[in-house]
Amino acid sequence: MPRFEYNAKSSSGERISGYRQGVSAGAVAQELSAGGLLPLKIELAEETAESAGGRKFSLIRPRVDISELVVFSHQMASLTRAGISVVRAVRSLADSHTNEYFCEVLGDVAANLEAGVDTASSLGRHPRVFSELYVALIHVGENTGRLDEAFLRVAHYLELERETRRRIQAATRYPIFVLAAIAIAIVVLNIFVIPAFAAVFAKYSADLPWQTQAIIGVSQFFVDFWPLMLIGVGGLAYGWKRYVETPEGRFQWHRWKLKVPIMGPIFEKIYLARFCHTFAMVGRSGVPLTQGLSIVSRAIGSDFMGRRVAEMRAGIERGESITATASSAGLFSAVVLQMMAVGEETGTMDDLLDQAATFYEEEVEYQLKGLTDALEPLLIVGIAGLVLIMALGVFLPLWDLNSVAN
Repeated sequence: MPRFEYNAKSSSGERISGYRQGVSAGAVAQELSAGGLLPLKIELAEETAESAGGRKFSLIRPRVDISELVVFSHQMASLTRAGISVVRAVRSLADSHTNEYFCEVLGDVAANLEAGVDTASSLGRHPRVFSELYVALIHVGENTGRLDEAFLRVAHYLELERETRRRIQAATRYPIFVLAAIAIAIVVLNIFVIPAFAAVFAKYSADLPWQTQAIIGVSQFFVDFWPLMLIGVGGLAYGWKRYVETPEGRFQWHRWKLKVPIMGPIFEKIYLARFCHTFAMVGRSGVPLTQGLSIVSRAIGSDFMGRRVAEMRAGIERGESITATASSAGLFSAVVLQMMAVGEETGTMDDLLDQAATFYEEEVEYQLKGLTDALEPLLIVGIAGLVLIMALGVFLPLWDLNSVAN
């Protein structure tokens, strides 16, 4: 959706400027008027204007890192607890932030707050930065007069997310590096090394074993058709990206991730820990149960798991208990279901869900520590297979080169 820069005047005569998304300048003007502002100037923002028109265009999509959101949430909690108004707090953070895109977002949030829009709605106008869960928790905190606690809860949740991502990156860095090195080695061998050996073999017109003929054939295919292969790989990557962006494609991708050997169980426990933490947080914040499940289903990070959580909401709306719907969903282990049953009976569901999340996180940490140990044998077998193919297909004929020359 296009992004517009606007200048407007409030009912008190104060000049207000900022950014807002809309289908057209007229739609933005109507939205400003509905908020009690008099539009003075509305222009298409430079970063969204077409490059053909001579304006700026960037291929790099601006983003806000999760660490920046953690710092922002902690700062907002401290400022609001100190009695500083939300408008002043957001405006001061917008003026002091180093991320220019985040500065623009916070500037627009502050402008909306000055126009009388509530905090949650002002943040909700930027879904790329503030998730639905973030906005929902701020909305509850604002309505209950505990906005500082809401920002602290969000900061704690984002810190858990950041730590989970860091663990996954640390565990997968070594396997990805090895696989990338193997792929580069295969390309270099097929394009540069094997053709040199093939020229030597062709010079002696020797009868080559089938392994060598197969390797030379594959190498020749690489040399002759590498541009088409590059285009094909790029096309497949682009097609896969577009397919995953569709609702059905994203659902199937998230479903397949859970079935991947070794990594699938880890992803599943990560999503379940996220569900338990998020559900406990929205319940403790006072969000209604059915609304909380809707939020959690979209914040869990997996469309497949989210659909199962949405089915839990449907069961609760039919009058079933949380434990019964969780059991029907087939997502949780027997231990966690027992904890949920006890929590539902004693009214301590939030605390026991946090304990369940801790249980899943410990399982994830244990499996991530053993991930490298589990993948190392597979990587060694792959490298050994590559060396064996080279030995049989390339070096074996060289060992018989004297007899071939005679």
